[in-house]
Amino acid sequence: MKPDMRGRLDGVAVFVEAVEAGGFARAAERLALSRSAVGKAIARLETRLGVRLFHRTTRTQNLTEDGHIYYERCLRAIEELRTAESLLESGKQEIAGRLRITMPVLFGRYCIAPILLELARQHPKLELELSFSDRPVDVIGEGFDLGVRSGALGEATGLCARPLATQPKVLCAGPAYLKARGRPDTIEALAAHDVLIHWRSGHPYPWLLPDADGRLTEVRLASRLCFDDLEVTADAAVAGMGIAWLPYWLVRDRIQAGALVTLWGQRPAASMDSHAIWPATDYMPLRTRLVIDTLVEKLPRAAGVSAPSVRPGWHTQRITAQGSPLPRAKRRTR
Repeated sequence: MKPDMRGRLDGVAVFVEAVEAGGFARAAERLALSRSAVGKAIARLETRLGVRLFHRTTRTQNLTEDGHIYYERCLRAIEELRTAESLLESGKQEIAGRLRITMPVLFGRYCIAPILLELARQHPKLELELSFSDRPVDVIGEGFDLGVRSGALGEATGLCARPLATQPKVLCAGPAYLKARGRPDTIEALAAHDVLIHWRSGHPYPWLLPDADGRLTEVRLASRLCFDDLEVTADAAVAGMGIAWLPYWLVRDRIQAGALVTLWGQRPAASMDSHAIWPATDYMPLRTRLVIDTLVEKLPRAAGVSAPSVRPGWHTQRITAQGSPLPRAKRRTR
């Protein structure tokens, strides 16, 4: 290797590890180096490049704009080297390396994680870092390789998306509640019932229910019981506290056990789409492709939800405009 090329590679692996680890201290642990050694390697790299790669504070290190650009290019080159090494070592495409994945808390716990854990069992060299959060996650900025997002894709540059599943939502209540209060037949009849509202980001989440003509109508309901946790909402419904509108995958077992009863089951139902999202690059590591393909294949069946409705040949799209998680609906308030 020419001396100038060897010099260009100095510090690159340390830089990439610092980005993926989320800081110099954790990168030092992974690389079995001191934090000072990691900091000095990054400083030498910045001096050679003539740019600042990290914004540094006493506790955190965040990528600069130049750092983001350099990281994307370095990561692409390193992934090529990792793939080449894997091919030479095994004589085939072996699934190996680390993958950082972010997903919603409950959907991730009940539906996604079991699939990924089985995948990790099948591929011993696959390393998974799973993060569960319901807050808006900046996939690129926070260093994730892959995310699962339910609902609107939103506006995000530099990301690609692929549909994974369509989650139907059901109106349900406990048998004791329905026996005592009766079954509402219309949206208007809900005014006489207790409803259990999911509270998200400081606001009650509106329901999408079929009106007399079967059109999905956005209904904002007042309630004395509001929760920011869907599982607690389901537990409250089982306890006979009121009527809830919840994802089918969450209440499926409760319905099958008779702890909850669905309402309006023959009417049109709203649903929410889930997508895999990842940073747009010219090269996708084999492990990332395997995880996405596995989720597309197994998530609908494992979650008891529907396969995504896409036109033939549709696989991946770049996110360029605001998405809509649910069908358009007229609004209605109580």
